[in-house]
Amino acid sequence: MGHVLVGTCSWTDRALLASGWYPRGRRDAEPRLRYYAEQFPVVEVDSSYYALPSRRNSLLWAERTPPGFRFDIKAFSLLTGHPTRPTALPEDLREGLREGLRENRRDGTPELPELRELLDRVWERFTDAVEPLRTADRLGAVLFQFPPWFAPGRPARRAERTLEECAERTAGWPVSVEFRHPGWWRGEQADRTTALLARLGLIAVGVDMARDLDASLPPLAPVTSPELAVVRFHGRSPAWGTGSKEDRFRYAYSEPELAEWAPRLRAAAEQVDELHVLFNNCCADAAVRAAETMRRVLAAT
Repeated sequence: MGHVLVGTCSWTDRALLASGWYPRGRRDAEPRLRYYAEQFPVVEVDSSYYALPSRRNSLLWAERTPPGFRFDIKAFSLLTGHPTRPTALPEDLREGLREGLRENRRDGTPELPELRELLDRVWERFTDAVEPLRTADRLGAVLFQFPPWFAPGRPARRAERTLEECAERTAGWPVSVEFRHPGWWRGEQADRTTALLARLGLIAVGVDMARDLDASLPPLAPVTSPELAVVRFHGRSPAWGTGSKEDRFRYAYSEPELAEWAPRLRAAAEQVDELHVLFNNCCADAAVRAAETMRRVLAAT
């Protein structure tokens, strides 16, 4: 069975810092990361979705964590077709693009020539920033989380072509893909999705979330790569898709809820070298507590 690494989707969330989980004297940047890495072997970087990551931070993160520690890096919003504020870009990339960014197609494919050029430059900056983690063997995967309107099939297989382009641009990287549109994993499409990601060398991401919503994804732990599988736990708040971030992710998992996932996780781990189990219910210390419980559940089964 592959290594099962359990962690959370942030170590710097303000609600976590305010919860008291970090001991006194371990709340500044360096001791905070070192403390987190003493507790868990993997973490997801979500700040890279909101702004391009920096090469300097990647160098510092690699220096402050032990061998074998993994960072899963969330792809910048523009790379996954999400609306992107010009202020999220470095100053030298902003000029002349404020209107163009608002016109970006909702399927994630920039049509204006200047936006295609911008996308190329953003890819270059993102790749350069992440490279120190890959060189130091700290990179778990780069997570491409596609928006709810990124749907399979029509129109004209545009989403599938976007995935193909993503695979070409990231050749040689470990890349994980999370869909927010439930159609990717429902019915016969689930087999087509598995085959597509496997053909492209992309890692499928399984999801736990509220299960009685129109946008709910089924509780699967799909495997499309022998190297890595990823499952992300978002919590089961009924406010998913509405309200504030805290409303969407405020959820405390019970031990029985986590235990029901154990057979799926073990089955996935049997097929891969490494399985990442990440908790995104980042409200106060709920994510770290759920990660601790999941680790205990898996150790006991």
